[in-house]
Amino acid sequence: MNSLDTRFSSLAAAALALSLSLTAGQALAQTSTDSSKQAAREALAKQEGDVDQTALLKAALTAQDKQYSLIRKGKTSLTYDFSYSYVGAQQIDAKFDDSRLTLFSIQNTRAHTVTNTVSADYGVMDNLTANVSLPLVSKFSESDKFSGNVNGFGDIGMGLRWQPMAMSRDLPSLTTSATLRVPSGRSPFKVVAGQGLSTGSGYTALSLGANTSKVMDPVALFGSVSLTLGVPVRHLSQQLGGATLTGVDPGASFGFGMGFAYALSYKVSTTVSFQETISAKTKLHLADGSTSMTAPQTSGQISFGLGVRASPQTTVNVSVGVGLGPDSPAFTLGFNLPLNF
Repeated sequence: MNSLDTRFSSLAAAALALSLSLTAGQALAQTSTDSSKQAAREALAKQEGDVDQTALLKAALTAQDKQYSLIRKGKTSLTYDFSYSYVGAQQIDAKFDDSRLTLFSIQNTRAHTVTNTVSADYGVMDNLTANVSLPLVSKFSESDKFSGNVNGFGDIGMGLRWQPMAMSRDLPSLTTSATLRVPSGRSPFKVVAGQGLSTGSGYTALSLGANTSKVMDPVALFGSVSLTLGVPVRHLSQQLGGATLTGVDPGASFGFGMGFAYALSYKVSTTVSFQETISAKTKLHLADGSTSMTAPQTSGQISFGLGVRASPQTTVNVSVGVGLGPDSPAFTLGFNLPLNF
């Protein structure tokens, strides 16, 4: 019995040791787990100098993402424009002697003008774009007294477009512009009247404009106003019906337009617009010291356009315009294509 009691005592001691060992292991494991959790909490806790994530989230939710319709800062965009205009006019030449009609004739004039223009835009800022345009002009004119054509550069334009406010769903988008036109084309004041054609205006001009648009899906409404002021030209020597033209004071012109665009689908849109320009009288200075004033002119046009989205970055636009009034072209044709695909 003593031997048996001794054996049971040894087994009991071993079991107790094993139980204590397991208990200690669980305690150590629990302690290790608690230590790991505490270390994780300390690691995730904000340390001195760290940025508060709540503040970052609040700043991100409060900040406004300003979106502008102009190209982004540092970006460059090239555009090709093609335009064709036709002017057909009839001029009646009549002469009376002693209340009797001694001369009567009707002169028909037909003038075709094709202009190819390449424009470059550069984003100075997200809401400020600088641009320059270089036109190549081809003209053909035919009348009873003269028939000829000319090809050459037109007037170079340099300008800025500025969008003072970011685009908003509730407010219309507003863009202002200033363009300086340099008389780089062939001046109409330096060709023989009735025997030559010009490719430019002959004087420097500054145009100030503003346009606004409002999108009301699927329709966008837009409108524009502009004012053009010309710089007087001096030191001319052009023969005009027996007189010599020595100077020109161009009259100011005011233009306005309005229209809408309608999205037929995700890739096709159509536009209808109206544009009118009112030009004041131009003052002509003659060599004998006298002056003469031209008649004011009003030119109106209604245009119909179609835009096709060839790719996410490329939209091709085609337009046809019909002249309204005797001072307007009979009709015009336009084509616009971005060159940076």
